[in-house]
Amino acid sequence: MERICIEGGLVYDGTPCLPSRADILVENGRIAALGHGFAGIAAKRIDARGCVVTPGFVDMHRHCDAAALRQDGFGTIELAQGITTAVGGNCGLAPVPAASDGAEQAFYEYIEPVTGPIPRNCGMTGYHSYVQALKAARLPMNMGFLAAAGAIRYAVKGFSKEPLTAKETARAAAYVEEAMAAGACGVSLGIMYRPECYTTPQEYDAILAPAARRGGILCTHIRGEGDSLVASVQEVIDIAARAGMPLNISHFKATGVHNWGKAIFRAIECIEAARAKGQPVTADFYPYDGGSTTLLSLLPPSLLESTPDLRVFGTRAGCDDLRAALKQQHPGWDNMAQSIGWERIRISSAALEQNRAAQGKSVAKLAQEWGMSEPADVVARLLAEENGRTGVIVMSMDWMDVRTVAALPYTALISDALYGGGGSPHPRLYGAFPRFLHRMVQQDALMPMEQAIHKMTAMPAQRMGLVGRGRIAPGYAADLAVFAPEEFCDTATYADPCRLAQGLRQLLVNGTPVLQDGAVSARSAGRFVSRG
Repeated sequence: MERICIEGGLVYDGTPCLPSRADILVENGRIAALGHGFAGIAAKRIDARGCVVTPGFVDMHRHCDAAALRQDGFGTIELAQGITTAVGGNCGLAPVPAASDGAEQAFYEYIEPVTGPIPRNCGMTGYHSYVQALKAARLPMNMGFLAAAGAIRYAVKGFSKEPLTAKETARAAAYVEEAMAAGACGVSLGIMYRPECYTTPQEYDAILAPAARRGGILCTHIRGEGDSLVASVQEVIDIAARAGMPLNISHFKATGVHNWGKAIFRAIECIEAARAKGQPVTADFYPYDGGSTTLLSLLPPSLLESTPDLRVFGTRAGCDDLRAALKQQHPGWDNMAQSIGWERIRISSAALEQNRAAQGKSVAKLAQEWGMSEPADVVARLLAEENGRTGVIVMSMDWMDVRTVAALPYTALISDALYGGGGSPHPRLYGAFPRFLHRMVQQDALMPMEQAIHKMTAMPAQRMGLVGRGRIAPGYAADLAVFAPEEFCDTATYADPCRLAQGLRQLLVNGTPVLQDGAVSARSAGRFVSRG
């Protein structure tokens, strides 16, 4: 591995400290020295004058579990925006572990809008085999993972809402033990999603115990982000407190027009009350006012329980049931159709060619085009035809609320990028990290650059327990980004989302140059990374 010297840049080292101008010497994939006086050392020179040098960005919430193994161009989107490390297994949704009875196909289809297609015959039966598959893959960047509690529950009991038996609870805990032994950063919850929405507090206590013993983090997609936001935040604070685990609330936000400018402040009070008592509670965010999820998540769990075969929604009776359910409020569940309206919900991915023309269009618009009197009928048709494999973008947030969350001292930046493969994905897949710097730091001056870089590097690395990453300091891995802040920006929009970020001058992963002036030059410099 060649020696490299990055010269003349303004170095933001990943801490909240002010930057300093220094040269960086890289040897054997690590930062050997930081300072001046390296002119006499034989090394490849990278001219960073007029640029900043930062640690490579750490995306601790990216749904690339399967994409990393599909080898279908994975890496270009990520490297172009400076991401050198990503953590998968978020929101309780992951392809691992596979159901022991061979029934994993139903769960794979359920999560496909999030992860994209799951490679067949890839040997991902359990966590050790998944780690081996990652180590054998040509990873363009570093990859870590969380044990996904929803996938674990499905592997143990399918989509059943019945309580876990003592034997099933023990099996679920054993999966968490296996994941932590294999190097997981912690456990993720997806309490909003089936089948995890049925998990009881007592079941969580038992299931999370192995992760707590090994010092893992608990990352949570809470039960509701709208009317039930505060109660949902308190729910996960209580779960983490009982488990004795540090808590990170995923994509912290307030949804629903009537909640804007109000609910987020009550939820922040809830978090800060726990922090004041000494409980380690943090959160993360993405720099957009729209989110992305599955079409199935727009349906109340009670309706899905009574309609396990989605083809029923293709009948008049099934369609009527869906209409009726979406005109009601359901305790503990946010009705997105009512809280933001069908004109704010657009299709991002469709599994079938016959429905690809729907991508990028709102449900309200499709109802007009398809001659349907009720937008809910569009949902019914897509569910019946695609078996739930449809993704949506929901314009559910207020930009001022997003700014409020971003400015909190304990929030880290994420992308929450989905890999459903549709023609109209959320633009965060292509541009979350440069957008944060370009929009919130350069344009809005929401915070100083050093604070923003900290939220993208050392903060998430420390939170995930990724020792030796996320900072520019001797001995740390040489994951490094070089760019001029005024040039580095996202180009992806909701209307035109499949556009690469631009302006990144240089990117190194483990000391290997992988991108120069926007062009990817290497795709196998990444490694599997584990907690500790």
